Amino acid sequence: MKKTPLHGELAVPGDKSISHRSIMLGALAKGTTRVENFLQGADCLSTIDCFRAMGISIENHADQNQVLIHGRGLHGLTAPGSVLDCGNSGTTTRLISGILAAQPFASELTGDASIRKRPMGRIITPLTAMGADISSINGNGCAPLRIRGQRLTGIHYQSPVASAQVKSSVLLAGLYADGTTTVTEPYLSRNHTERMLEGFGAKMTCDGTSASLTPPKELFAQEFAVPGDISSAAYFITAAALIPGSELLIRNVGVNPTRDGILRVYRDMGADISLLNERTVSGEPVADLLIRGSLLHGTAIGGSVIPALIDELPIIAVATCFAEGETVISDATELKVKESNRIAVMTEGLSAMGADVTETEDGMIIRGGRPLKAAVIDSCLDHRIAMSFTIAGLLCGEMPDIRGGDCVRISYPSFYKDLQKIVSGNGMSDKIYFPTCF
Repeated sequence: MKKTPLHGELAVPGDKSISHRSIMLGALAKGTTRVENFLQGADCLSTIDCFRAMGISIENHADQNQVLIHGRGLHGLTAPGSVLDCGNSGTTTRLISGILAAQPFASELTGDASIRKRPMGRIITPLTAMGADISSINGNGCAPLRIRGQRLTGIHYQSPVASAQVKSSVLLAGLYADGTTTVTEPYLSRNHTERMLEGFGAKMTCDGTSASLTPPKELFAQEFAVPGDISSAAYFITAAALIPGSELLIRNVGVNPTRDGILRVYRDMGADISLLNERTVSGEPVADLLIRGSLLHGTAIGGSVIPALIDELPIIAVATCFAEGETVISDATELKVKESNRIAVMTEGLSAMGADVTETEDGMIIRGGRPLKAAVIDSCLDHRIAMSFTIAGLLCGEMPDIRGGDCVRISYPSFYKDLQKIVSGNGMSDKIYFPTCF
């Protein structure tokens, strides 16, 4: 079927990772931090709720995507009156654990069914090495977690995984530790925490895959503008890149080098993507992305690029189904411990739609070029799965029946509406089914 080119402009919501961190660091800083373009997704709202429960006054002007955090300094948190609920947010759970490890009170963390299955041993191990008293209440290495604040000592932690959540948890604990705290990773993961800590007044030293923090006496409030989330832009980048004749402009996207792996991979596959109006906003590189449709070919995706596109791998898997030739995705075992086992879920769903996909221990082998068709897809309440299969439906002209599609609220509440804007003006809306709840 001939696909109608996509044209127009779009601005995606604020970056989820940065929005989380702005609340945490704003709460620990002295003074009022103003955050513009804050992501009003369910995960980030969980972070707000947790810090409100610890005595931080936070004004959320949701209609303006603006948040004011009235920070009380590094030692201003108070004991929560009940268990802290992190919802579906692994970022909230892991990062806040590092902060709680040094507080002068005990606390408990829990979350939804997905969070209670995700591995927390990866933060329990280094935090315990710093002197923390943190344990899995059910003894299975998962939430709920019990944390009794202790005096901490800085360590040099050799992380076995390239994980920004692990690194950030340890560095945030390092704010309270005696001595320097260093985390070294096998590959460099996203570095928003390091950039933001420095912006709030902490002394950071970064060398290769190592990040070191010297504990500051205090952090200081900031005016902060959150760039658009490249992980949210990825769905529209993919759609426009694969439909010849398309020309789509996505404004104000964060293009941090630790997050731009999808741009590098798509260019290797033959995509026409230009960065316009490149600039730095609140310490983060930002650009407008111009995507023109072209014909893509398969590639090999693995090694050091994986941490820079780990959240984009589901939609990249979709893209490779429409590219010519074979794509091999490897070194991506981290996908198994996300909101779902994304390797298994993507393999199952794409196969149901007619793709030639083989699951491997650490990724997938996808032989592109086969026609796809609609199918019933279980999102497993994973927002990135739901959005990826929606784009798969757009590209094949038949929208799959995505069970639990409203889970996109976790990171991109307006996803279906934004997609509708693009397709409505291009003669494609009659081919696309959008959940009635939106």
